[in-house]
Amino acid sequence: MAGIGFELRKLLNKDSYAGLFQAYSYAGVIGSGPWVISIFAILVLSLLAREGIREGSEIGKFQVTLTWLIAFSLILTGGVQLYFTRYTADRLFEHQPGRILPNFHGAVLAAFAIALPAIVIFLAVTSREVAIAYQLLMITAFAQLCLVWLLTMVLTGLKHYRLIVLIYLFGYGITVALGYYLQAWGKEGLLAAFAIGQAILVLGLSALIWREYPSPKLVEFDLFRKGRGFPSLLATGVLFNLGIWIDKIIFWLGPAGKKVLGGLYYSPIYDTPIFLAYLTIIPGMAVFIMRVETEFADSYEHYYRSVLGGGSLSTLMRLQDEMIVSARDSIFDIVKVQSMTILLVIASGTSLLEFFSLDPVHTSLFQVYVIGVGIQVILMGALNILFYLDKRLEVMKISLVLVLASAFLTLLTLRLGPEYYGFGFVAAMLLATLVSLLAIDKELSKLTYRTFTMHG
Repeated sequence: MAGIGFELRKLLNKDSYAGLFQAYSYAGVIGSGPWVISIFAILVLSLLAREGIREGSEIGKFQVTLTWLIAFSLILTGGVQLYFTRYTADRLFEHQPGRILPNFHGAVLAAFAIALPAIVIFLAVTSREVAIAYQLLMITAFAQLCLVWLLTMVLTGLKHYRLIVLIYLFGYGITVALGYYLQAWGKEGLLAAFAIGQAILVLGLSALIWREYPSPKLVEFDLFRKGRGFPSLLATGVLFNLGIWIDKIIFWLGPAGKKVLGGLYYSPIYDTPIFLAYLTIIPGMAVFIMRVETEFADSYEHYYRSVLGGGSLSTLMRLQDEMIVSARDSIFDIVKVQSMTILLVIASGTSLLEFFSLDPVHTSLFQVYVIGVGIQVILMGALNILFYLDKRLEVMKISLVLVLASAFLTLLTLRLGPEYYGFGFVAAMLLATLVSLLAIDKELSKLTYRTFTMHG
């Protein structure tokens, strides 16, 4: 994401409140990505239709459908996303931008080879009573979401972040506008509106990558050649996304879930609070991008430039200390901002839920989940620092800890009863975050020693 850091620094150099506001606004939107924007679009559609997720309601069936599509498109393509992001960074470092576009197409084909058969089999097994037209729309929207995630991972490093934000807003704006008029056709009309909006989003983002990384080749699979990538990243991408979603899947398929459409389930008490809670990560994500991708990235770059330039031991130790301070300050700022967000949400009581026409009975679970997603932002910041330090195996292990802890603790809270719902997710995120922070402390404290013993 070095491109983002470069452009954000230009805004900060304006030394004005307008530049500061612009920088944090773009960092928040790009950092949160289309996932949060899509959740917001679904909630807005619910408001316009004046009905939430209710058993038998058409918009309820649409919302549940889209939730499953988002979840499994992220899980099934998460590995390819992370793997190709590192491949892109390495090729840019080697001044080989011409390899990015054809290998992006190769990554898309690889992701589709994994994801599309999975959803076709799922529909064939679980959705016999669902109309063929709706199944085709589901497959189309699923493929588009897979493309959006991959495109977003590549484009977050580009300098044209204003265009990226505008494309996101335009695509989801079209979804909301069309959804309002097509809701008369039920869930089919709503899903068609979403697919049209996603098509616009895919075309816009694709145009950016085609313009930025032109190449005479159409498709290439250089990224999968031995020594060109890191297989651990494939596992990490899947595990991290599974760790985020596994508690929802357990609630859907467990005793707290209800069947809505075909093989699709939802949890009446669980789903709406968690997705609304995810909107609160935007301030934390803005700080995460701003601090980690500017200040920490700068200190990281200065350190390794000094290593490559033959800097003295005293200089390296000083730069190592600067990296430690920068990492600590970055994490602390994320904690401060997300804590303030949590306090504001809790202080709002039921007013925020009432604004979205949601049942006040969801208040306590919503507040628990706001804490959980706030901790998730801290975890993401910590994992990003570990990626900078090239500790891929550590991140993979932490992601596995997140999956196992979230699955076990969520099952435990289901047994304990409704008053404990959500705490499994919070505890799992807290555990993974603490493990991440300990790993950062260990790596940074011995950075200079490890640098020279590793390359000696």
